[in-house]
Amino acid sequence: MASNDLFNILSPDSIAIIGASKNPAKRGYRSLRKLLDDGYAGEIYPINPKESEICGVRCLPDLASLPGPVDLALVCTPASTVPSVIAECAAKGVRGAVVLAGGFGEAGDDGKRLQGGMLAAARAGGVRIIGPNTSGMFNSHKACNLVGFSDLRKGTIGLLSQSGNMALSLVTEAQANGHVGLSTYVGVGNEADIRFDEYLDYFAADTNTNVLIAYVEGLKDGRRFLNALRRISLEKPVVIYKSGRTSAGRDCAKSHTGALAGEYAVSGGVLRQAGAILAHRSDEILPMAEALSLLPPLRSRRLAILADGGGHATIAADALCERGLVLAPLSEDTRRRLATVLPPAASVANPVDVAGGTDTDPSVFAACAEILLQDLMVDGLLISGLYGGYAVRFSEDLLAAEIDATNLIGAMPRRFGKPVVVHSLYSALQADQRPLPLLEMRRAGIPVHRSLETAVLCMQALAEYGEVGSAFSTPLPNRAGHGREFEQVLARCRAEGRRVVLEHEGRASLHDFGLDLAPALLAHDEKEAEEAFLRLGAQPVAMKIVSRDILHKTEAGGVHLNVVDVASVRSGFLEIVANAKAAVTNPNIAGVLVTPMAAKGGVEVIVGVVRDAAYGPIMMFGLGGVLVEVLRDVVFRALPISRNDAFTMLDEIKAQAILDGVRGGAPVDRDALADLMVSISDFVGTCPEIDELDLNPILAYPDGLSVLDVRILLTASSTARSVEKEGIEA
Repeated sequence: MASNDLFNILSPDSIAIIGASKNPAKRGYRSLRKLLDDGYAGEIYPINPKESEICGVRCLPDLASLPGPVDLALVCTPASTVPSVIAECAAKGVRGAVVLAGGFGEAGDDGKRLQGGMLAAARAGGVRIIGPNTSGMFNSHKACNLVGFSDLRKGTIGLLSQSGNMALSLVTEAQANGHVGLSTYVGVGNEADIRFDEYLDYFAADTNTNVLIAYVEGLKDGRRFLNALRRISLEKPVVIYKSGRTSAGRDCAKSHTGALAGEYAVSGGVLRQAGAILAHRSDEILPMAEALSLLPPLRSRRLAILADGGGHATIAADALCERGLVLAPLSEDTRRRLATVLPPAASVANPVDVAGGTDTDPSVFAACAEILLQDLMVDGLLISGLYGGYAVRFSEDLLAAEIDATNLIGAMPRRFGKPVVVHSLYSALQADQRPLPLLEMRRAGIPVHRSLETAVLCMQALAEYGEVGSAFSTPLPNRAGHGREFEQVLARCRAEGRRVVLEHEGRASLHDFGLDLAPALLAHDEKEAEEAFLRLGAQPVAMKIVSRDILHKTEAGGVHLNVVDVASVRSGFLEIVANAKAAVTNPNIAGVLVTPMAAKGGVEVIVGVVRDAAYGPIMMFGLGGVLVEVLRDVVFRALPISRNDAFTMLDEIKAQAILDGVRGGAPVDRDALADLMVSISDFVGTCPEIDELDLNPILAYPDGLSVLDVRILLTASSTARSVEKEGIEA
């Protein structure tokens, strides 16, 4: 968890401004001026040997002149001076420093050396560094604004960003909103010292923050970040916007999993796995965080819609379903009670259309909202239409009734423990022109949006956070070590200097680990191929080339399917070998694998593992076969995975309905797939030498599955016996 030094730094009682200035254009002036204007209550020490005072505050000539230790230093001097400045901070007992300057690790070898000197001085003296190359930090509850943002509203939403402009955008949006307040902001910068995960732990423990926004470009230690994210998300929602969604993926990937593991595709899966609420557009971030800060999470995805027009009711229903939310079935009692307060033309099924029943009496909205929230099948309410503008649209005489209804609705989330979100077309007006009922609704803690889609997005965020705690389950523990078979395979690979685990070796290793795979026999010549065919019962077989130099067998003409007799087996062996030699110059051919043909039917899927540079080993699941890289319908999770993670992955692929059977077909055996995925997670967790693993295709049947191909690549350093095993905390 966050250590006390971060609280001292991010909630400081004393600040030294190194490089304080009288020039209003310089940061050393603006930061000092801001602290004074905002009423910062702590001690301020401007440091400038050429000035006696700035803004009426006495200047000190150097850090050595400080009367005692200070919590935080704002370093406004050039990059070249920073190592010596940090050494002086250390000598004086300064706990932390915000280093604004760029030109460090992001600026080439010279910058890296400069950053190394800064870190050496900091660690020698116990100084923690925010940045360098940062926009700074603020703590609104301490009136400590070292960024210079104007008109900060004190609130409960924390902000952690790798982009100063993105932070400015969100702060400006919060100001335009007029109701959203922020607690603490940190510009991560180069993350040279204080890591992203440490900031997460700080926000987890910060009593002034109940929701965190994080803008993430890249992570130096993805595993630590995921572990910290899982810790904080059990206590507080974390809305993450991860940039880099157009990443082209990895170059030179040798497996399907490696080729498909683009940075954003991976990040989305593993961040959700650790509890993040993901924003996919920059204008989604603040509305989601606002809703999460104001309202209780949804207990389920079942919602009711209360609208004053059929158009909005229909659009709202579509938007809910598109976001994975569900229209709650209303009980007979609920519909009967609604019918007593609404006109005969009203629809008392969900979505509820009041059909003019509120035009002359807006209090009916409150009565309907209460009836709907009392229904045990309803866990949240979306109000949509012209609510808040009845006095504008019809008569000013309706204003008092609408405000009374607003006060009643505003108290309902607390009464029922269920969220209410309002979409109103009158919210599109300028802030100073919005009807009073909408302002009162927002003051009561109910989000009000001009966009129906944004209102629905907020409900989706509340649903996702409601599922975070229940989604976490402990992955199965890794076994003490991999099996004897894989040890022998490793020994052969080391002796032969190869990274490629041949298919028969991979199959044998997985079988030894406890996975049930179809038998497969390696033939070195056509006579052995014939013997293998007969040993397998003279049933139709598949024949595949086995070569460290040929990973994509089909493309090399190295696969024959449905081979049914001895003559075809013998000729097939010769043809497969000839095709391999034609496709690759002087291939190292271990033989031809002979295995029974799988039963017809089944859905082709893929399960793969690759080691990601940021997150360590990650698993991929999706539709498989030769078109896997074309379809790209895959999802990712960090290892180890739990059974719950596996089932979630099955549900997340775009074509997951195929798993449920199409055109009258039976659904696939999801339990068997989940068991396989957890077993592969366990296997890779005990085999740190594995760099990439593909099971593709796997044929998933209504009863069981069949693994048709096994591909394993070892790490370049797999000759080293001691490799630290990685894992996500349960």
